Amino acid sequence: MLDGYQEVPDAPSAAPATPDDAVLLDAYSAAVASAVDRVAPAVVHLQTKRRGRAADAAPAEMPVGAGSGVIFTPDGFVLTNSHVVAGASSIEATLIDGRTLPAYLVGDDPDSDLAVLRLHADGLAHAEIGDSTAIRVGQLVIAIGNPFGFQCTVTAGVVSALGRSLRSASGRLIEDIVQTDAALNPGNSGGPLVTAQGRIIGINTAIIRAAQGICFAIASNTAKFVVTELIRHGRVRRSYIGVAGQTTPLSRRVVRHHGLATESGARVMSIAAGSPAAAAGLEVGDILVALDGTPITGVDTLHRLLSAERIGVAVDLTVLRLTQKLELRIVPGARPEG
Repeated sequence: MLDGYQEVPDAPSAAPATPDDAVLLDAYSAAVASAVDRVAPAVVHLQTKRRGRAADAAPAEMPVGAGSGVIFTPDGFVLTNSHVVAGASSIEATLIDGRTLPAYLVGDDPDSDLAVLRLHADGLAHAEIGDSTAIRVGQLVIAIGNPFGFQCTVTAGVVSALGRSLRSASGRLIEDIVQTDAALNPGNSGGPLVTAQGRIIGINTAIIRAAQGICFAIASNTAKFVVTELIRHGRVRRSYIGVAGQTTPLSRRVVRHHGLATESGARVMSIAAGSPAAAAGLEVGDILVALDGTPITGVDTLHRLLSAERIGVAVDLTVLRLTQKLELRIVPGARPEG
């Protein structure tokens, strides 16, 4: 105490980093750097071209887009997004060592926004596709790609959420989407999202432009299924019944009266001539509420239930027609290409 004033002690200064903090930082850095060392040589920059005609010029191929891809087999199969290569007349892949190779389209699946390309070259590095069901919210993940053409750019973050859904360009719902806060930008599309062990657990596909830190990747287990179909058949086989529909709510009275397990269904808006739906006697205005006992809550559920395993297999379709509940036998066919 001095002249009526009490001495106030100085505010404590920020504590210096402890050795443990330094070890943790080094461990984090080492994990990211190790994953990049493993995967980066397998990441390619994709440049797409489309044949067109400039003013007063002969037809020529012109650059129309760019993105990323990842080599996942030693013999040069590349996984990328469908929207990266859509409509391209030719595709070039630039490797981390500077080589530029032609990339040939093996198959394309707009419904899952995935595509497979093939490179013909020796000594190609490749990355391993991991198990996306084994990842956890909060887990460290690393995104590698070519945003705005800056080759082999690395960002890191965590798995923010699992099991998200995302609408593809074809209108079909892609499920089991991985949400991450690892920064993505235009050009990252098609690049890998990997674990600290360097295993691919997602293919980066979309960002929400108005948000920060909300980015999405297609789960690796979805990619495994699509890759197998594309390499074997050039497309993903799905069954179809030949209807166009829309999701429609059901009144509680109707749900109670018919003992339904769902409060919405898929209303038939049109039926393709000669389709399985026409052969089964479906009519415009019918509401589909179950397939082989599994509730149909809307168009997305119907799409999900019409898998390749149902091609040529008779199934029971539960339908509401005016005040009646009908059971129709239908044999889904293979969905026509295009």
